[in-house]
Amino acid sequence: MSKIKFSRSYLPNSVTALNVFCGFASIVFASQGDFYLSAILIFLAAFFDLIDGLIARMIGTSSQFGVELDSLSDVVSFGAAPAYLLYSINLYQIDYLGIVFSSFLLIFGALRLARFNSQIVDINTKADFKGLPIPISASVVGSLIITFPEEVLKNEEITNYLIMLIISLSYLMVCNIKYDALPKPKFEVIKKRPIFFLFVLIGLIFLIATSGKGAFYIFISFVLFGILRHVYYQVFQQKEKFPNKSN
Repeated sequence: MSKIKFSRSYLPNSVTALNVFCGFASIVFASQGDFYLSAILIFLAAFFDLIDGLIARMIGTSSQFGVELDSLSDVVSFGAAPAYLLYSINLYQIDYLGIVFSSFLLIFGALRLARFNSQIVDINTKADFKGLPIPISASVVGSLIITFPEEVLKNEEITNYLIMLIISLSYLMVCNIKYDALPKPKFEVIKKRPIFFLFVLIGLIFLIATSGKGAFYIFISFVLFGILRHVYYQVFQQKEKFPNKSN
C-alpha cells in the first residue's frame, strides 16, 4: 500500500483555505442578520491572510500557485464579504443602487489584486503596496460594525456617508498611493522604522483600552496617514523640482 505524501505547501494553503472559509461564513451570517459575527469573521480571515504568507516564507514553500490561491480567497473575504455586509445592514434600503454601490468594493478589490499579482517580481519578498491593501479596506468596513451601534448603521440618514466611504475605499485600492507592508518585528527593523512601530504600539494600546470599540478609528487613521504622506511628498518633490527663483 503506497504512502500518502505530505507536501509542506499543504500547511500555508490550508491556512489560506481558512481565510476563504471565514469570508464565506461572513456572508452567510450577514444574510442571517448577525452583522457583528460577520464583521468578526472578516477580521479572522485577515488574520489567516497575514499568517499564510509568513508560514510559506518560513518553510520555503512560496509559489505562484499560493499567490493565486491567496488572491482568489481575498476576493471572497475582503471583496464580496464586506460588500454584502454593507448591503445587508444599510444599502438594501436604496434598492438596485445599493447593489451597484456595494459591488464597488468587490470590483475594485479584484482589480487591485489583479494589478498586485501582475507586478510581483519576487514571490519570496514582501514589498510595499501601491494602493490601499484590500484587507485594510475590508477591515475599515468590519470595524464600522464593531465601533458603532447597529441601530446607527441601519439608519437611512447615514446611507450617503456609507456610499462616500465605499467610493473612497474603492478609489484608494486602485490608485498609486503607497501603503507600507507590515514589517517583521525584528530589533534591527524596529531601529530603522521606530515611528511606524510606535504608531502600531499606540494603536494596540488604544484598541485594548477601548475593548475593540476603537477599531474603526485605528484603521481609518492608517488610511488617512497614507493619503497625507502622499500629499506631503508630492508637494515636497514639486518644490525640489521647481524651487522658488524669486529674489
